[in-house]
Amino acid sequence: MAKKQFKAESKKLLDLMINSIYTHKEIFLRELISNSSDALDKLYYMSLQSGDTGIKRSDFHIDIAADKEARTITITDNGIGMTKEELESNLGTIAKSGSLAFKQEQEQEDDSAESKKKAAVDIIGQFGVGFYSSFMVADKVTVLSRAYGSDEAYIWESQGADGYTVEPAEKNENGTIITLHLKNDAEGENYTKYLEEYTIRELIKKYSDYIRYPIQMMVEKRRAKEDSNVSDASEDENKAPEMETYNELETLNTMEPIWKRQKSKVKDEDYNEYYKSKFGDYENPARVIRTSVEGVSSYTALLFIPGHAPYDYYSKDYEMGLQLYSSGVMIMDKCKELLPDYFNFVKGLVDSQDLSLNISRETLQHDRQLKNIAKNLEKKIKKELVDFMTNDREGYEKFFKNFGKQLKFGIYDKFGMNKDQLADLVLFYSSMEKKMVSLDEYIAKMGEDQKNIYYASGESIEKIDMLPQTEAVKDKGYEILYLTDDIDEFVIQMMRDYKEKPFKSVSDEDLNLEGTEEEQKEIEKAEADNKALLDFIKETLGSKVTDVKLSPRFKSSPVCLSTKGGISLEMEKVINALPTDQQIKAERILEINPDHDVMKKMQESFASENETENASHDLTATYARLLYDQAVLISGLTVDDPVQLGSDICKIITK
Repeated sequence: MAKKQFKAESKKLLDLMINSIYTHKEIFLRELISNSSDALDKLYYMSLQSGDTGIKRSDFHIDIAADKEARTITITDNGIGMTKEELESNLGTIAKSGSLAFKQEQEQEDDSAESKKKAAVDIIGQFGVGFYSSFMVADKVTVLSRAYGSDEAYIWESQGADGYTVEPAEKNENGTIITLHLKNDAEGENYTKYLEEYTIRELIKKYSDYIRYPIQMMVEKRRAKEDSNVSDASEDENKAPEMETYNELETLNTMEPIWKRQKSKVKDEDYNEYYKSKFGDYENPARVIRTSVEGVSSYTALLFIPGHAPYDYYSKDYEMGLQLYSSGVMIMDKCKELLPDYFNFVKGLVDSQDLSLNISRETLQHDRQLKNIAKNLEKKIKKELVDFMTNDREGYEKFFKNFGKQLKFGIYDKFGMNKDQLADLVLFYSSMEKKMVSLDEYIAKMGEDQKNIYYASGESIEKIDMLPQTEAVKDKGYEILYLTDDIDEFVIQMMRDYKEKPFKSVSDEDLNLEGTEEEQKEIEKAEADNKALLDFIKETLGSKVTDVKLSPRFKSSPVCLSTKGGISLEMEKVINALPTDQQIKAERILEINPDHDVMKKMQESFASENETENASHDLTATYARLLYDQAVLISGLTVDDPVQLGSDICKIITK
């Protein structure tokens, strides 16, 4: 029979199908199985319309067979099949979708059959190019088909862009058999792997596990011969039994997705096992979120909050995103667009029929439906996390230990654009409660006289608790939030306030704890009386400090460092530790306790040295450097000149 040419700029367009549209050659099996599923759907729908009771959905199946010697893969279905005209129309015209045409026909019918449509017509194919993905792995494709209700069968055959033939053939039952003759392996291209049972299993599990019809394959298995142990038992009790190989028809797909089962019939153990098997985790999820939405964008989502952070979570190798299914067929393994970055720890999937896929069905077109789904998921996750915090505090604190930094980064990122969305989810250690508290819980305990939310930063809770800067705030009975993560202070500064309560660092120069008028006058008088000494200390320390002052913030400590401006000591430490050339320095203020014995000793030393002939003030300068270095070490920083520190200590010891 004469070879016919493809109808749509054959060579050029088919070359585009094979080499440009698909990024992964393995997609071919997904596309052909989806076509078979559509053929079964069409026949089932037609039986509902015609009232043909002889057709049962339970009789439908898709069969896969691989022949290593012949290098062929065969996909068989007992669906609606194709006439000669349909073979030429659907397969002879690239980008002509028989499935889409069928669906459009049904949508033009009257509304009386609407319920049947929704129940039965869930067609996957849209573009009419999926079939041609076969030529990515095959150099010859044959399609043997017999339409339902017809006595005639035809075989379509093509070796690519040169054209195709359609000839009469023999086939006993309706349905379609597609046979792919695989290409020979070439450098960098392994086509033989698609003949292996484990590869076929893997691809079906990955892409087509939830096709609603059984995908069957005759697989090779091994078992012990029934009489092998009996006959050899007297010779050697430990001898391994003789094995035999046999073939068995096995269903390779799950068919019914767990997210489409009735919630009442799915146990927690089912979700846990599904999560661990699908996402390669060894621990149960901390939280399961299942939601279905009908409306402008209809979808079902099954989400999991992991019980621990993946080993690569805080590295550039970590990939975020949800699995994306369209009518049970996996389209994308990691759809980043469905999650905001600050919820990137969430794993799971979304199944929707309303997404606008690109022609290869491998990626999404960025449209309104996708944005609507992402927005709804964001709200749902937030709601679930709030419920998690409220009803399972121990579990939430474990979750926050794993993923709290990501929530904090979400507050800081994009100039604080999402701070209102995330602020009520973060936890900090409380100086009063001796445990983690939320910002709402902190505010609830604030007295009427407390205007600020106080915080202190440091390497650990224990070190922060010993900071001299915390003494006066604690003495007032105010709660302090202890910030131990590197990002914490950046987050607080980005937020600035929470529910109109400003954040205030205990290390700020202008702490402004309300003291009595008498206490304030005492400090002002002490600074005036010791102006010469304070000026000398500042001169001795030079550029290390911007000011030296007496402070009422102490109870027992002699000295501390405070800062002014937007950079704190902890922020200085974090930024300077980054692998960049950027180095910053906070504006440091040395604050001295006017009532401490150290201050009295310095006053005595300074006065005594003033009475000497040269008034060199060497000892007072040594005291000043030691006090500053002490304040630096208390703040968790390193001293600028450890050699000078050692020399000053020796000088005091030998004095």
